Amino acid sequence: MWINKIKLNNFRNYFLEEINLEKNINIFYGENAQGKTNIIEAIFLCSIGKSFRTNKDKEMILLNKEKSIVEIEFNKSDRNGKIKVEIGNKKNVFVNGIKLKKLSELLGNINVVIFTPDDINILKGGPSNRRKFLDIMISQLRPNYMHVLNLYLKTLEQRNNYLRQIREESKDEKLLEIWDEKLADYAIKISNYRNEFIEKIRNKIKNIHNEITEKREDIEIEYFTECINKEEYLRLLKSRRKLDIIKGYTTKGIHRDDFSIYINKKELSIYGSQGQHRTAILSLKLSELNIIYDEIGEYPILLLDDFMSELDKNRRNNFLEKINNTQVIITCTDKLDIENKNILLYNVNGGKVNP
Repeated sequence: MWINKIKLNNFRNYFLEEINLEKNINIFYGENAQGKTNIIEAIFLCSIGKSFRTNKDKEMILLNKEKSIVEIEFNKSDRNGKIKVEIGNKKNVFVNGIKLKKLSELLGNINVVIFTPDDINILKGGPSNRRKFLDIMISQLRPNYMHVLNLYLKTLEQRNNYLRQIREESKDEKLLEIWDEKLADYAIKISNYRNEFIEKIRNKIKNIHNEITEKREDIEIEYFTECINKEEYLRLLKSRRKLDIIKGYTTKGIHRDDFSIYINKKELSIYGSQGQHRTAILSLKLSELNIIYDEIGEYPILLLDDFMSELDKNRRNNFLEKINNTQVIITCTDKLDIENKNILLYNVNGGKVNP
């Protein structure tokens, strides 16, 4: 799987730009705030349907313009394709010229794994960061997952609204059972998906981390959920009902799920050094890359946003040796010294890309 062309029109700081990519390693270098990360964002947008930097689509439109367009031409082992995303008053997505009815229909056309400097917050930050990591990975391989997750979140919002109506307007408490039933149905489906992929990570991450650390560290991952089965979750919702009404929101559910990483039996978030956090996130993302390969028979596109500069030359070359046959898009401030690789270099300056 690889991208051969990107077209940007009124996207971020790009007025009109066309970029041809090499099948292997593509390096975009230049000073900060010139538009390097915008290229990574455009690829991510065409893969997932949203930005990894903002929840507001309009922030991706060039200043004083009404509409932004990103087009990507890609090749897979069994087909070629073209994705176009238009952002204006609303977002429209086209695959091979056909307008999609649901955003979930986009997922799986282009698979990506992204590394950014903020990824360390997956492990150091709150549970929402870890759920987001899982959601992005799973939705690329199980497009129905995002559909079910959106239904869950919509039902959760409706239940929370009704909880506040019970508290403030003395609405009938028994009607909560309608929301509980729907919430439990969606929750168990999501929980099954997440448990499946946590197990896949568990099967990959040990060997990968052993290699990276030369067997100095043993890594384990543990998943925490209160949605074991539907009956248990319904009982939990019922037991928490009075508290939920007082608080005005649902205190238990898959929207509270989390996972922890342990290094040599010690919880990384508490006892881990900065270096251990970086190595663990590398192992986690490489596990994701290999899981995608196992599922679809092709390596995903690897997006490295200002990530390689944090590795020394030897670590950089060792890392790239582990990801042969993968298209890699790298952004950095300086030209990277990478040995024995087929590389295309681009200088990015003020929204212009020069090979």
